[in-house]
Amino acid sequence: MTRYVLSRVLKGVITLLITITLTFLILRLLPSDPALMMLGEMFTADQRQALIERFGLDKPLLEQYFIYLGNLLQGDLGMSFYQRRPVMEIIQEKLPWTLLLMVTTEILTMVVGIPLGIYSGYKRGTVFDQIVNAVAIFGVSVFVPWLGFTLLYFFGFKLPIFPVGGAYDVGTEGFARILDIGAHMVLPVATLMVIYLANYVLYTRGSVIDVMEEDYIKTARSKGMSERRVLWKHASKNAMIPTVTMAGMMLGQVVGGAVLTETIYAFPGIGRMIYQAVGQQDYPVLQGAFIILALSVIVMNIITDIAIVYLDPRIKLE
Repeated sequence: MTRYVLSRVLKGVITLLITITLTFLILRLLPSDPALMMLGEMFTADQRQALIERFGLDKPLLEQYFIYLGNLLQGDLGMSFYQRRPVMEIIQEKLPWTLLLMVTTEILTMVVGIPLGIYSGYKRGTVFDQIVNAVAIFGVSVFVPWLGFTLLYFFGFKLPIFPVGGAYDVGTEGFARILDIGAHMVLPVATLMVIYLANYVLYTRGSVIDVMEEDYIKTARSKGMSERRVLWKHASKNAMIPTVTMAGMMLGQVVGGAVLTETIYAFPGIGRMIYQAVGQQDYPVLQGAFIILALSVIVMNIITDIAIVYLDPRIKLE
């Protein structure tokens, strides 16, 4: 098991290095002028040259790359051209909000979607199953901005039940701040849940349908085991393997959805930061954000692989 974990970690490190390299090269192709970002349009040639030398942009690209790698190992993601602050400092302000949004969405989606998928697969062909399938197909097909603006219009403006933007109201403190943050998160979480809940339901449902035809399920039934025990003790565990795999892959999609969702609801996370950095052509911020998000996806995939081995001992670690 230790050898398998080390192997997955090594592959993750290689993947992260490739991601860093591609991000570094691609963002260098953006038509961004750091002097224009930091000094405005009124700057002299000497000021521009001094700024370029300060950031090391006058050096060859390969040298810039190795300098950047060295800084990364020290936790230095560079300096924002637009905000004139360390990128790591900006990300540390935004990352907790994105993590809060993503973790809340993932937990609620799994708590609701997996049992719903299991029961839907068990009740295959019934009215309940057909209704769940119809709702899931809607979730797969819906466009994130459309859903976000629809919920915002009805529940934020027409029926002002929930706040329309931000993460909390200025001036709230203590327990009132916690409740206020929860109220601000309802619409963003609901938007992401409608979209990603469908994937959990459909994957789990399909897995349960396959598992229920296995011989060991028929054997358990022949021994007089109750249907509830057969479903939740034997079938559900084996049906979870494809679902856990999908959950790891879904993290990347959730990150992509978070960019749109945070932008729509003005939620102060990494997603909105990326959107703003694109408009500002602030590639150090984009570079840092992509690396942090890539790292989170890689770590999640490693955890997923280990969880699959635990769920299915038939998998040969070598």
